Amino acid sequence: MKHLPVVVGIDGSPAADVAIKWGTQEAAALRSPLHLVYALAPGSAPAQAGEVVYKAVAQARGLMPGIVIDSRIESGSPSAALVKASGSAAVVVIGSRGLGLMIGALVGSTGLDLAANARCPVVVVRPDLGSMAGVRVVIGYDGSPASDTALDFGLEHARRHDLAVRVIAAEPAGTALHRISENELREAVHARGGHDAELVHITGHPAEHILRLSSDAALIVLGARGRGGFAGMLIGSVSQTVLHHADCPVAIIPAAAAGG
Repeated sequence: MKHLPVVVGIDGSPAADVAIKWGTQEAAALRSPLHLVYALAPGSAPAQAGEVVYKAVAQARGLMPGIVIDSRIESGSPSAALVKASGSAAVVVIGSRGLGLMIGALVGSTGLDLAANARCPVVVVRPDLGSMAGVRVVIGYDGSPASDTALDFGLEHARRHDLAVRVIAAEPAGTALHRISENELREAVHARGGHDAELVHITGHPAEHILRLSSDAALIVLGARGRGGFAGMLIGSVSQTVLHHADCPVAIIPAAAAGG
C-alpha cells in the first residue's frame, strides 16, 4: 500500500526547523515519504530557495537517514503551495512563526487559508517548545463532523506513538448551543476503539479546559469548525488561545478534511 506523504512547509526559519523535526518523526512513524515544500514569492532569489531546501533535506536526513524525501520549490504564496500539496498528503506541518505567520499562529493569512482549504489535517508547531516529550494526546470533541475526524486522527496518532488519550467535551456555560451528553461522548470514542481513553465532560470555556488538561500532552487535536464549544474555532478565541499557549503541537482538522 502506498502511504500518503507528510508535507512540511519550509522557509529557513527556526519555526520551520521545528516543523521539519516533527514532520520527519511522523513520516517515519507512518512509514510515509516526507515532502518539503518551499514557496518562491515573485521577485525572490531562486538561489536562496535552493539553499533553504538543501539545508532542510540535510536536517531531515540527519534525523531519519532511511526516510524517503522529496523536495520542491513552488511559485506563489505559501498557502497556495501547501493547499495544493494537501490534496495528496496525510498531514501538512507548519511552524507557527514561519511562512509569513505572525505570533498569533493561525491568525496569519497562510494559516487561515490552510484552515479553510486544506484537504488534510494541519499540524502547527511552535519553535520555542523545547522538549517535545508528552504522554498523551488531548482531543477536543463536540459531535461535529470536524471533531469526529479529530477523534479519528487523535486516536490513530496515539496508537502509533503509544500515547494515552484524553477526550474533552467542553461547552460554554449558559448557552443554547449544541450540547453533547456523556453517553454520546462515550459512544463516539468507544465506537472508534478508544476504550482506554479518559473522557472529560465539563462546562466552561473550552480553551481554558483544553489548556489546563494538556500540560502533559504530546499533541492537541481540534476540529476547525465545530458547534457548541468549538464553533468558529479558527477565527475565534478558542483556537487563538490554544495556539498561543499550548505547550505542545496542535493539530487542526480543516472543514474540507472532514468533508465539511
